[in-house]
Amino acid sequence: MLRVGIIGVSGYTGVELARILSGHPQVRITVATSRQHAGKFLSEIYPNLRGCVDLTCTNPATEELSQLADFYFTAVPHKTAMDIVPPLLRAGKKVVDLSADFRLRDVSVYEQWYQQHTSRELLPEAAYGLPELYRERIRASRLTANPGCYPTSVILGLAPLLREGLIDPATLIIDSKSGTSGAGRGASVASLFCEVTDGFRPYKVGGSHRHIPEIEQELSVLAGSQVTVSFTPHLLPVSRGILSTMYARLTRELDLAVLHKLYEQTYRDERFVRLCPAGSVPATQHVRGSNFCDIGLALDRRTGRIIVMSAIDNIVKGAAGQAVQNMNLMHGFVETTGLLGAPFFP
Repeated sequence: MLRVGIIGVSGYTGVELARILSGHPQVRITVATSRQHAGKFLSEIYPNLRGCVDLTCTNPATEELSQLADFYFTAVPHKTAMDIVPPLLRAGKKVVDLSADFRLRDVSVYEQWYQQHTSRELLPEAAYGLPELYRERIRASRLTANPGCYPTSVILGLAPLLREGLIDPATLIIDSKSGTSGAGRGASVASLFCEVTDGFRPYKVGGSHRHIPEIEQELSVLAGSQVTVSFTPHLLPVSRGILSTMYARLTRELDLAVLHKLYEQTYRDERFVRLCPAGSVPATQHVRGSNFCDIGLALDRRTGRIIVMSAIDNIVKGAAGQAVQNMNLMHGFVETTGLLGAPFFP
């Protein structure tokens, strides 16, 4: 039985990790940290875990923390993770980090979008935790950088086309919508019920969202050349889910059936990527609470553009579920263990 620690359990990602891991047959959560809620039962903070996770939140010192588990998830804010992760690695532990601290390979890009990086020596060894692209690297890694939620939906949606050179990257426009849990659990006027319900709005407009460099990094690898995208996120009046719609001009005329076949071949062995039948589209309510990414395709003959649509649950495949998928790979478990539950509906 693998002893697992969740560092930063009190946010939405942390509690989702606890929920998923509570049903994992090969792990036991032995420590869950929270400075704010130290001394409280986790089920007191999140009653949905009552009878599932009977654990008291603690706030141990770093040197004590490394003795309490064998594998760690760091679900903490950016900058915090780069201070916590190195001592855990020195103690011989493996880590999946859910912040942005180890996702960007170029430290200058990280510092441009975030802040100074104090653990830059770990960037070359951190595996980018998208199993569908980097499975073998993740297996061999002691540190995996869990992708962001928007990048997960975008990269999985565009990977087959960019690998085959079937779209012009310069024409890429990405329009994404997310539920309010993506903003975290901290109190904010912008995410109050009356500010969100019955409304729909964009945010971080004009190329200012921090997921842009991560998206561009991975799309550039797939395309074999530098990719710059137009990306606009929107806030949906729902708790969970991301729907990304991506538009790009095809490099040659292709039938939709041919493109559909390409996606079928690309993802035929990927348990968590589901291609929608021709003529149907993905929806956030069809992946809610699951580790699935649903992808749909359409052609706009008038403009010569392909439209790729992808839907994920932002705190499962976009965060905690994918983190558990990475843990399974890193520790030699069957990759799907603990993650095969059907989506919630309705």
